Amino acid sequence: MPLESDLYPPVKALLEAQGYRVKGEVGHCDVVAVRGDEPPVIVELKRAFNLGLLLQGVDRLSLSDTVYLAIGRMPKQSKEIRALCRRLGLGLIVVTGRRADILIDPAPYAPRKNQRKAGRLLGEHARRVGDPNLGGSSTRVPRVTAYRQEAVRCAELLRDGPMRLADMRAGADVPNAAKILQKDYYGWFERVGRGTYALTPVGHTGIARYLPEAAQA
Repeated sequence: MPLESDLYPPVKALLEAQGYRVKGEVGHCDVVAVRGDEPPVIVELKRAFNLGLLLQGVDRLSLSDTVYLAIGRMPKQSKEIRALCRRLGLGLIVVTGRRADILIDPAPYAPRKNQRKAGRLLGEHARRVGDPNLGGSSTRVPRVTAYRQEAVRCAELLRDGPMRLADMRAGADVPNAAKILQKDYYGWFERVGRGTYALTPVGHTGIARYLPEAAQA
């Protein structure tokens, strides 16, 4: 991995090719480039992308709207880092050997809302009964979703024996009962006749985690 100072010559050459006068270590900035009466271009250099570099870039936005972060290598989270820089209005330069390439130019960020994802988020919030999950809890703890809650209600109806789908719809508030039973995502259900379903051994074990009385049965 190159030293931070090794990043400077390629970055300087890149900016000089665009007509800038470039100087290093001006004030607290690693690189400052000036062209005519335009606002200065500021570049912060780091061997690798990290929080310190990001905080430096955000701080330099108080001096100029044209701030780049220059790094010696792009980490595996390339997509996430690009998205983060865009959100903050920072540019991104990657230096490879003697070559510096601009991946992102600084620009105001105007995010496009994902209405489909927002709708799913609100739908999950509305369908979920109560507040069964502890926010920030470990990923090792199974998350109780609205889908899982409906599957548990279906399984609860089938604990005592097979039932017809029509009777299940009437016996519990499970609007997606047909999809849940047919898809059988958890392996809890089996079709034993036309429109009739039963609980599998896996299903009996599964609902014991969510229904205390089922664990004791």
